[in-house]
Amino acid sequence: MSLQAVSAISNSSLLQPGFSLLNFDGHVFFFGQKGWPKRSCPTGVFLLDTKQNELKMKPAAFSKDSCYLPPLRYPALCMLRGNGESDEDRYIIHGGKTPNNDLSDKIYVMSLVSKNSKKTVFQCVEKELGGDVPEARYGHTINVVHSRGKSISVIFGGRSYTPLAQRTTEKWNSVVDCLPSVFLVDFEFGCSTSYILPELQDGLSFHVSVARNDTIYILGGYSLQNNTRPPRLYKLKVDLPLGSPAVTCTILPGGISVSSAIVTQTSDTEFVLVGGYQSDNQKRLVCNTIVLEDNKIEIVERVSPDWTPDVKHCRMWFGCDMGKGSVLLGIPGANKQLASDANYFYILRCKGAEEDKEEELAAQICSQISTEDPGDSTPFEDSEEFCFSAEANSFDVDDADTYNEDDEEDESETGYWITCSASCNIDINTWVPFYSTELNKPAMILCSSGAGHWVHAQCMDLSESMLLRLSEANVKYFCNEHVDLNKGLQTPKKVVHLRKQPMKPLRKKKTMKLTTPAKKSFLRRLFE
Repeated sequence: MSLQAVSAISNSSLLQPGFSLLNFDGHVFFFGQKGWPKRSCPTGVFLLDTKQNELKMKPAAFSKDSCYLPPLRYPALCMLRGNGESDEDRYIIHGGKTPNNDLSDKIYVMSLVSKNSKKTVFQCVEKELGGDVPEARYGHTINVVHSRGKSISVIFGGRSYTPLAQRTTEKWNSVVDCLPSVFLVDFEFGCSTSYILPELQDGLSFHVSVARNDTIYILGGYSLQNNTRPPRLYKLKVDLPLGSPAVTCTILPGGISVSSAIVTQTSDTEFVLVGGYQSDNQKRLVCNTIVLEDNKIEIVERVSPDWTPDVKHCRMWFGCDMGKGSVLLGIPGANKQLASDANYFYILRCKGAEEDKEEELAAQICSQISTEDPGDSTPFEDSEEFCFSAEANSFDVDDADTYNEDDEEDESETGYWITCSASCNIDINTWVPFYSTELNKPAMILCSSGAGHWVHAQCMDLSESMLLRLSEANVKYFCNEHVDLNKGLQTPKKVVHLRKQPMKPLRKKKTMKLTTPAKKSFLRRLFE
């Protein structure tokens, strides 16, 4: 096993815990970026180029008849291989989180339409299901099994939000394990059926699953209800006769206590288990070989790679299987507090040197991913543990075949883990939710001073009611450091004086001047 560092040339801020890798015709594509797609790549799907140990990303496009595909992080996905020459390989994508932390219950089928040196076009179709539809979730797995000449998809595990009827103000955004039901999904007829097996008592998330023929092996996982990583190993066998399918579960010995590990396939019957977490405060640096033969599984420890000091001492890591014995790993940069999106990347190759050279010339095949949510785990696992609609004409790839990071927002300044003020005490390694609306990131508010900058609401001593009032009202907010300065720079409001009408001078009353004889005559008539 060899570990090779790669440098991110065109971009690194989009590759965060929870991303997925897809493989079509020997080319690896990135999906599940951080944040909503921008105008540089409205589809959110990129060709991942790792030639010469440099990480480059080129935007891909969708066909006109494609549906909208949000940038889902931590979904379950697997490849549905074509049966004949006319059937192309497709990827099934289920569940995951949107940038707004909403959970998806939709199923998408993604296939390659065309590809050349300048432009790649995909078709993405949303599948409607009937019957027992799996609820919205993340941190689960999906596999394809084959029995009696037929194929069916199997969904198991994951986490979901607490049901609305059970939510409280203090734990509004808390998550729970999904029920340990096994879902059989038939995409040909668009139906789904759930099975409750007595051997599966507790829900699991961020487990590992490998499939061969009609059998799926489920290894490890994390139980929120029990707060444990039990060394479990389940064997699910699916039989597809002419009538109703039959699902059986067997508990096998020899499991491993691990959550959020990555599995990469090195041969038809051999897989390699990489990393994960063995406890809340310790990564699992040991690697294992998984051999599936003759309807049985064998797990043995193998020689681990020469991990670099950065990998050994980092508090978190994430990544995804690149296929055929290769894994893309990421660790946070040294100055995590100052540059929240600065990550270092490595490619781990689990084959020999000669096979590695062949892999550089051949295609890299993607398999499933596994991650855990930073808001639902301990501070050590704040990376979601270990990562395991636009039309085609709306974006001209010929004009920009390489992703331009300048078109994106500067997330290093608007990130959640910045030092917002001199009294800022928000640390990604020790932060816990303070407001009921927070999940895995601190609440922030924009200070309108100058060009504007973001500050943490908790550092500004804002109450939750005041924070909600400011978010709803159309008013400018100034942080504690700029509120006095803003008052001093304010121009006094112009006082509008009322215009008074000038008073008209009083006219003198005209008096009659009477002569003495006339006056006597007037008085005589007045008193008569």
